[in-house]
Amino acid sequence: MSRADTQEDLNAVIRQHSEVLAAQLHSQRESLFPPDASKSMRKFTSGEAAALLGVNDSYLRKLHLDGKGPSPEVSSGNRRHYSAEDIHNLRILLEKTARKPGDYLPGRRAGDHLQIIGVMNFKGGSGKTTSSAHLAQRLALKGYRVLAIDLDPQASLTALHGVQPEFDLLDGGTLYDAIRYEDPVPIAEVIRKTYIPNLDLIPGNLELMEFEHETPRALSRGNAGLFFFRVKEALAQVDERYDVVVIDCPPQLGFLTMSALSAATGVLVTIHPEMLDVMSMSQFLRMTADLMDVIADSGADMSHDWMRYLLTRYEPTDAPQNRIVAFLRTMYGDKVLNAPMLKSTAISDAGLTKQTLYEVERSAFTRTTYDRAIESLNAVNDEIAQLIQKTWGR
Repeated sequence: MSRADTQEDLNAVIRQHSEVLAAQLHSQRESLFPPDASKSMRKFTSGEAAALLGVNDSYLRKLHLDGKGPSPEVSSGNRRHYSAEDIHNLRILLEKTARKPGDYLPGRRAGDHLQIIGVMNFKGGSGKTTSSAHLAQRLALKGYRVLAIDLDPQASLTALHGVQPEFDLLDGGTLYDAIRYEDPVPIAEVIRKTYIPNLDLIPGNLELMEFEHETPRALSRGNAGLFFFRVKEALAQVDERYDVVVIDCPPQLGFLTMSALSAATGVLVTIHPEMLDVMSMSQFLRMTADLMDVIADSGADMSHDWMRYLLTRYEPTDAPQNRIVAFLRTMYGDKVLNAPMLKSTAISDAGLTKQTLYEVERSAFTRTTYDRAIESLNAVNDEIAQLIQKTWGR
């Protein structure tokens, strides 16, 4: 058998496996999210709704009894459950009588600039997509207007939000359409509503790799312009629609990542506290700094409002991890977020059904496992929200 025959067989096997896997994933989606194979957000208990709004449960009960705001779903045990839409409508109601602006709708006011957060690291398994998805959803549930962008051709963030690239993005629909060099479309055309109020999505798929291939050709022809501004310029078209943009960057320092880095106002670098990951991050930081120098030399302003490291998949009982965490905190001080994202079976189990921890019912896990994981996620995301507020001068 010739080498060409072997290569052809390998290609056929890979293509066949890809098609079989895509079909199985599509079948799983139809079984998980019947009847129309689309995701929907779960209902929240009155206690969860009150916590998201920052009020007492008794106050929510009084609003309900007084006939103010949306009516919750009341179970046979007289327990109240609120949809995400109900919570959003309650925010609007409560903001009208708030002591000060922003108590319930914490987003931008006049003079505040759009916050664009690039979540990045080129080491696989650092928790980049998990961090991006939970951050975007938490901010939306807390009242921010959020746009999540999947800039990773592997499209994990997209799949988590109920979009399967192989079936749902056959005719494009990614950010590539808005940043390509020939006939780009308005970015509004690729934005999708999600099943969470205040959260929109620009999905990703393998088509994003075209930008990596086309940019060198465009540069050689001299018509790429300032290619690293393309994401920033596209987002400027919808600036007034959002408070925060969360970009899940690809795990490589290519043209997509450079363009996202140029657009970002805040940078979140995920770190798994293991020695191999820290060694990889050293190279990542060196390469990033070199690339930012090149971009800055081309006239770009590469200053950012903030940059932080997020410890992910952290196990407090792991002594080697604790030594690395102490090492990182000693070196970088308050550049490391105080709250780490703990390693939890609850987060990974939720991922098995293409959900985040905010989407699954607490009853699906043991109480301590769920509570420990959700408290960790909330602490991380709320600390980032505080950075956003501080950037806006609040």
